[in-house]
Amino acid sequence: MCPCAISGHGAAPSGCVQRVETGLKHKRLNCTAARAEGVKTEKSIMASRFGVVLALLAVFLSGLDASRPAVNQELSNLFNEMWTLDVNRMTPATDYTISVQGRAGFVTQGSHVVHDRAAQPLFSNVNETKLQNIVTFTRLMKLLDNYERSTGVAERVTTEELTEINLFLDAVLETEVMKRAHRYLVSKAKSNSNLRIFKNQLRLIWFNLYHRKRNSALDSCGFEHVFVGETKSETEIIGFHNWIQFYLQEKSLHLDYKGYKARDHDLPDQDDHVLNLQFSWHGLVKPVGSAFIGTSPEFEMAIFTIVFLMNTERSTTVLVNIDQCQMELVVIRQGRSLGTAYPKLLSSNSRHVSQH
Repeated sequence: MCPCAISGHGAAPSGCVQRVETGLKHKRLNCTAARAEGVKTEKSIMASRFGVVLALLAVFLSGLDASRPAVNQELSNLFNEMWTLDVNRMTPATDYTISVQGRAGFVTQGSHVVHDRAAQPLFSNVNETKLQNIVTFTRLMKLLDNYERSTGVAERVTTEELTEINLFLDAVLETEVMKRAHRYLVSKAKSNSNLRIFKNQLRLIWFNLYHRKRNSALDSCGFEHVFVGETKSETEIIGFHNWIQFYLQEKSLHLDYKGYKARDHDLPDQDDHVLNLQFSWHGLVKPVGSAFIGTSPEFEMAIFTIVFLMNTERSTTVLVNIDQCQMELVVIRQGRSLGTAYPKLLSSNSRHVSQH
C-alpha cells in the first residue's frame, strides 16, 4: 500500500499510482520474459533431443550399410570367367522355358496353407534330349533318388551309389569350369594340385555324411541338402536349391510352384538365371527358396566350393555380380563339410548397375 495512504493523507497522489502501475508493468514484463525464456529453453531441449535422435538414426543406418558386404570383385571376376566357361549351361527360351507368373505372398515357416499365385508350372518346357547328352547332367540325375527325404532317417549308401558318386565327380572334374576353380584354389593354397586329392576334398565337402538332426543317425550331406532337398520334422522343407530337381519333381507332380519372391522394383524375367521362389513339395511349403536356373551342376559346385574353402566362418555371405545379376552367395559349414549353399538374388538385368 502507498505510504501516503497509510499516514492518513487520504487517496494516494498520482505519483504513487504511477509508481504502482510501473511496478505492475515491470512484473508483467518480467513474467512475459520468463515465459519467453521458458519457451526458448524448451525449444532448445527439443532441438537437442531431435539432434540426438538424428545422430542415433545415422549410426543405425550406417550400421545397416556396414552389415551388408561389399561386392567381392575378385570372386566376381573369377565367377564371370567360369560363367563363360560353362558350355553346359542351358539357354533360356531355347533349351528351356519358364513362366514366373505372380508374386507369392507371405507364408510362415511350417504353414501348409498358401495362396497359389501361379496357375501353371514354373517350367513349361525343358530340352530333355540335350540334358541326356550332357554327362554331368545325366550323372547328377542318377544321384537324385539315392537319399532319404526326412532328416533323422539314416542314409545307407550302397556300393552302386558310391560308384555313381565317383562317376559324377569324375565328370565334374573334367569340365573347364571345375578345372578353373581347381587352379584358383591351388593358387590360394586351399587345395592340392594333385587331382586325386582334390577329388577327395570335393567328396568330403559335398558327400560326407553327418548328423543334421541332433541325436540321430548319419542322415544328411551337403549334396543331398542343396541338390535334392530334405524335410524336417514333417513340417518344413529345408535345402532344395537345384533347378533340375525342381523340374523333375514338378514334372512328377510332387512339387507345385506358388510364385516368385522379389521386390516391387526388381521383378524377375523369363531369362533370369537366378530366381527366388515359393513352392510346396510333398504337401509341405517352402516360404522362400532360391536356385540358379539353367546352370550346370559343375558351375554350382565350383562356385560354392570356392566360397566354402576361402572362408573359415560357420556362416559366410559373399556379394558378387555374375552376368547381369547381383546376388549373395550364402554358405554354411557343417564341420569340414557343407551344411547348405544357395544364391539369393538381389538384382537382375543389370539394375544394380543403373542404381549407381
